[in-house]
Amino acid sequence: MSAGGRPSKRQKFIHHIHRETVGQASTRHRNFSLQASGNFNLRTSYLSASRPAIEEEEQALSQQAVGVDSDPWNETEFYQAVEDSQSHSDGPSQAGHGRTPDELICLEGRGKSASEQCSCGEISPSFRCQDCFPPLLTCHACLLQSHLRMPFHRIEEWQDGFFHAVTLKSLGLRIQLGHKAGEACRRPSPAFDDDFVVIDTHGIHEVGLDFCGCEHEASHYKQLLRARLFPATATDPRTAATFAVLKFFHLLSFESKVSAYEFYHSLARQSDNTGITPIRDRYSTFLRIVREWRNLRSLKRAGRGHDPAGVNATKEGELALLCPACPHPGKNLPDGWEASTQQWMYSVFLAIDANFRLKRRAISSDTKDPGLSSGWGYFVNEKHYKAYIGNNSAVIQERSACVNHNAVNMADVKISKGLAATGVGTVDCARHDMKLANGVGDLQKGERYVNMDYLVFSALSTFSSLKVINFSYDIACQWHKKLWGRVPSLPVRLQPDPVGKTFRYFVPKFHIAAHVEACQTMFSLNWSPGVGRTDGEAPERGWANINRVATSTKEMGPGARRDTLDDHFGDWNWKKIASLGIYLVIEAVRAEQEHRIALSELEDSIRESELGASSLQKWREEIESWEVDHTKPNPFERRVDTMTQAAVRLELAKQDTKELEDGTAVSLHSEVSCSILISTGIDLEHAQRRLRADAGLLGQHPTDTQRTSILTRSNTLLRRIDAWTTIQTLYMPSVANLRANSGCPKPNPNSGKAEDSQLLLPSEICDHVPCDRKLLEIEWSLRLAQAHDALNECRTHIRLRRQLAQFKKQHIRGQNPNTRARRTLDAVEEHLVMSHAKYSCARKALVALSNHLDRVGWERKLQPLTRSHLRPMGDFAGQTQGRTIMSWIWLTHGISNDDAESLQDALRVEWCKTRARQNRWSEEVRLLLEEMRRVLAFFNWQVQWWEDRISLRTLTRLEVTEGLIAYAKRQAFIRRRLSASFREKWKDVPALVASGMAKQKDVWGFLGNKPVRYILPLLTGGKAGLAWMLRDRATLAEV
Repeated sequence: MSAGGRPSKRQKFIHHIHRETVGQASTRHRNFSLQASGNFNLRTSYLSASRPAIEEEEQALSQQAVGVDSDPWNETEFYQAVEDSQSHSDGPSQAGHGRTPDELICLEGRGKSASEQCSCGEISPSFRCQDCFPPLLTCHACLLQSHLRMPFHRIEEWQDGFFHAVTLKSLGLRIQLGHKAGEACRRPSPAFDDDFVVIDTHGIHEVGLDFCGCEHEASHYKQLLRARLFPATATDPRTAATFAVLKFFHLLSFESKVSAYEFYHSLARQSDNTGITPIRDRYSTFLRIVREWRNLRSLKRAGRGHDPAGVNATKEGELALLCPACPHPGKNLPDGWEASTQQWMYSVFLAIDANFRLKRRAISSDTKDPGLSSGWGYFVNEKHYKAYIGNNSAVIQERSACVNHNAVNMADVKISKGLAATGVGTVDCARHDMKLANGVGDLQKGERYVNMDYLVFSALSTFSSLKVINFSYDIACQWHKKLWGRVPSLPVRLQPDPVGKTFRYFVPKFHIAAHVEACQTMFSLNWSPGVGRTDGEAPERGWANINRVATSTKEMGPGARRDTLDDHFGDWNWKKIASLGIYLVIEAVRAEQEHRIALSELEDSIRESELGASSLQKWREEIESWEVDHTKPNPFERRVDTMTQAAVRLELAKQDTKELEDGTAVSLHSEVSCSILISTGIDLEHAQRRLRADAGLLGQHPTDTQRTSILTRSNTLLRRIDAWTTIQTLYMPSVANLRANSGCPKPNPNSGKAEDSQLLLPSEICDHVPCDRKLLEIEWSLRLAQAHDALNECRTHIRLRRQLAQFKKQHIRGQNPNTRARRTLDAVEEHLVMSHAKYSCARKALVALSNHLDRVGWERKLQPLTRSHLRPMGDFAGQTQGRTIMSWIWLTHGISNDDAESLQDALRVEWCKTRARQNRWSEEVRLLLEEMRRVLAFFNWQVQWWEDRISLRTLTRLEVTEGLIAYAKRQAFIRRRLSASFREKWKDVPALVASGMAKQKDVWGFLGNKPVRYILPLLTGGKAGLAWMLRDRATLAEV
């Protein structure tokens, strides 16, 4: 600060020397100033300089500083500094904010080009192209010459001190078709009224376009196509779209689901974002171009251009992309597959579902908008489909005999006012999530059988020669009942030949929980053999992708909507094909190994008794018999009612009734017997736990409503406890003295809350005072049932928690859905905690009662339960071997003659399920191996198919012949590359599968430190892989 009190003008320099930079350094300039308001202003900037220059500057400044008074505002600092960690951050730097506006504003002017000449020597060039690089100023003549091959760039002209947008047409540029760029035509023919609009990625352009009128030249629309411009019409075209913009929109519509309206108006705004200059409205024309483009691309990819019969000879479903992993006789199945005894490995899995988001308003008609591919793709032939629906529209659909399925009961009454289609029904490949050819159709009302039957058997016609067909449908339990009675009404070409074939019906895993218990065993994909780990939920995963186009397709005509959805389904299938290498086979092998160990542990525990060993053999015979013939008794169904608390109470009530009839009843109360007293006390105890848990969830600042609810429940419970204790003193007189003398410790003596009131049940006081043995026996029966109930609840909550967590991980995206899913998981966790507490309380009572009733052996089945035990089967808690591989809650120890019949039955069902889980994972590994072999075989078939297309057509025009050959070779090359890529990814699989991945280190050596869910499939392929499978089939079956 100078004597006058203001900062001097001399700047403060601080030099940062970065250690990692050799011979370079940066200088920080800090400029302080005093504003009129009295505040200080600091401005910092950085300049780069070489090290010698800085050293010279340092020396000069140090000499000036000699004899000068210290000035804190104008000091110079020199120090070594480590580079700021923020300079490596991904976000924008603050220094950049100060420079960027200036640089952007500079681009609004001519910049350094203002004083430069044009490349031809002209002194004052005034034109600039926004899309050329670099954006230099040029003169009028050079601009036109340089844009003969780039006629759709945006041009600006410097006038009145700023750049004005101008068109190349207004500057005199003419696009001459049929000739090389710059070559003049002897007979140019301007476009109709010299009015031609081109839609390009840079915007919407009015251009001057001349067709070639020479005798040898082709028609106008062909000239446009050869210039990679797609005309809107074949006669006198006045609008065209570049191939580049069509490809860009095509891909963008798949990935972002942007509509043509949004895309076109984005281009219009790119041309002029002010609305001052009117942009030619070609939106409806663009829609027609896009639709034709999509159709022609589909025909081209399907090889229809190589077929001498032409486009009109296209068959139904021929434009659909087939799933390479599904079985296709003659394409990817081995010779002699028909005679194999393992037909389940060559079965097809069809997943059926309906989507009511894909509605269509009653706009236009099939007559006005018939569509460009009538049944050639994924939609069925509309004419044949509607004719069948019309002939069977009077059929009334029977109501559901399972739960109240709206899909069944509301199929004929779904609101369809103003709608031509309430949704779509689809048939997918259940294992690979792909849409099937001719497996999609509109729904006129609800999910009626008449619609779904047609779609199912239309899609099934592709697999008519297979011997095993698996249907997965969320209402399969109802749909299959009279299916074969409805089949004769289908068109003859769709009616399957059932001779020598097996049709199996399943309910998808996520939907089956909503069915009755009988359906959950009969139609479960978990318990039936030959299905692997198929979940049947393939359509649900596809809806998340296609639902985003529902808003735009809802307003389309029938043909346009079908063409658009067909195109999106085709892209979905292609992405699935390209990602077939990303399977979770390593996870399948590891899970199979885990469940094999779990089954072995369970069987070993059962064999600890002779009765258990004989029972195990009997159960094995029963389940193997049922797997061959489903008419035999279902081993997964319970044959004895489980002894639950409710069942025990019923049994005690029957005993009371019998005692009253025999005259041996000794009741001290007219309405409450001994058993009712004890069971009510246990209910009150559980109510206390619930109230205590809910009160603990209130937090520090509960609302008045929450506090009122808890207080009301507490008062009600306290009144119930008071009434119960009054009756308790009649049967247990000693409790009055215990309460008065505090003989038993209270949890919170001074609490006064209902949840802290001590009930003093027999199990609590039997160690302090004598207690009636009958009361002890009653409580023992109830506590034993309570412990088993609580343990079953824990198992159920653990399974549900795992399923919800897996579903959330795989399918939930976005903050709101994740929040709701997290809330559901928290609710399940709270129920698990309550069940754990119930079990612990019941077991504590059993320990006390067993000492007075001389009950032994029960501790092996009802062990102490800690939080570490509450884990799902297959979760080893960090261990890999020994008995602790599985929590004891999934095990039991032998069977004794004094075990209840219900316990033995429950153990039989649990063993059947454990065996089924291990078998399903083993089947999954084998299915994945077979599917991988089919993928490679299918690619090989496709390579040969495309190579056969090369010589299929003979043409006189060499350029067309060359194009046909080039396209066929490119498609064959793509399949070869896919096959080679997959084969490389799966090359290490045979050894890992053969060994069962017994050694964990082998697993991680193959994974390369990547999470299991991202690992490439554990599969192999080619002739060597097939030979290995055939040679070691027995070993593979054991895996």
